Amino acid sequence: MVFPLSDDNADRTTFPVVNIALIVANVLVFVLFQQLGKNENFTLAFATVPAEILSGKDLVSGDRVVPMMTVQGVQNVVVPGLQPTPISVYITLLTSMFMHGGIAHLLGNIWFLWIFGDNIEHDLGKVGYLVFYLVTGVLASLAHVLLNTAGPGAVVPSLGASGAISGVMGAYLVLHPHRQVLVLLLRIVTEVPGYVAVGLWFAFQVVSGLGMLGGQQTGVAYGAHIGGFVAGALLAKPFKAIPSVG
Repeated sequence: MVFPLSDDNADRTTFPVVNIALIVANVLVFVLFQQLGKNENFTLAFATVPAEILSGKDLVSGDRVVPMMTVQGVQNVVVPGLQPTPISVYITLLTSMFMHGGIAHLLGNIWFLWIFGDNIEHDLGKVGYLVFYLVTGVLASLAHVLLNTAGPGAVVPSLGASGAISGVMGAYLVLHPHRQVLVLLLRIVTEVPGYVAVGLWFAFQVVSGLGMLGGQQTGVAYGAHIGGFVAGALLAKPFKAIPSVG
């Protein structure tokens, strides 16, 4: 697995206001609304549930007791049920992009956004970058929904900024394939071109997602990562061609 540490920003002449604002928004939602993950009612009300998106109907379910493997062996764990969503279920495609399943989930996402997002904001302009981020995030969620039209995955809530961030990384591959990225690769700190850093990450998503693109077996929505990445790669140049605003 490749982990980015920094990239070359010597040619960036704009301050990444939108990128920082997106990072702050993700942190504030997790701290204030999700209460560091303790407010399960909020999380389960505003996360994306594939079955809800497909039917257009809000689903509410009771808590379930599910046997799960732990370090102490197989134990029964209470899984909270779906909560009422006070808005259109389709809006959860946006709200879920700003929520996270835990601190590690949040920190991993905002670190990748910090490394790669500023360059894409510089390319697309502030307004263009914000629209691009939201569009690729929604498309990533829709990819996850389409891969979970039936079975247990259809009622498993999905959340996180990783779909939109995957879109940013897809754009980075297209717009900055040769930009030097400092990475931790196989316990070695080295510089590699952008297409290597991002390409290896995408390859890992594809390999990990084979046979479980919905992500329900691992808790990771690889389908959303792949969908967001492809959307970002395809939309990067069209968005860059639009006259920049800000």
